[in-house]
Amino acid sequence: MITQMTHVNIYVLNQESAFEFYTKKLGLKVITDVPMSKDARWLTVGIPGQPGFEITLTPITVGMFFSKETADSLRELVKKGTFGVGVFTSQDIYATYEELKAKGVEFTKAPTKEFYGTEALFKDDSGNWFSLAQLI
Repeated sequence: MITQMTHVNIYVLNQESAFEFYTKKLGLKVITDVPMSKDARWLTVGIPGQPGFEITLTPITVGMFFSKETADSLRELVKKGTFGVGVFTSQDIYATYEELKAKGVEFTKAPTKEFYGTEALFKDDSGNWFSLAQLI
């Protein structure tokens, strides 16, 4: 029986840039940062106050998982904003929205009341998009 999910993967175009975005702009904390190869490291971040769940910031590289053709295609899809990756929540979406905007986070939708709460949409520095929500 499955008891929990501990990691989720986000493909990023540049791991160092993603590191800066997720830690400096979103305020996530580094959980693991160890070299794996000359092109990549095992880099995970997490939400302070939510132990046991890690986001793996994975570069798209040719190698064990991807051929050159597949890696190139995946990079293009990420750049185009094809992937909606997840939902971050906040107790005060309006304050969080203003804080993140001031840090340079690109929002594609301002906070809007929806049937499930209030939601805004933003992109990371690779093109992945996320929901920022204050749930009812």
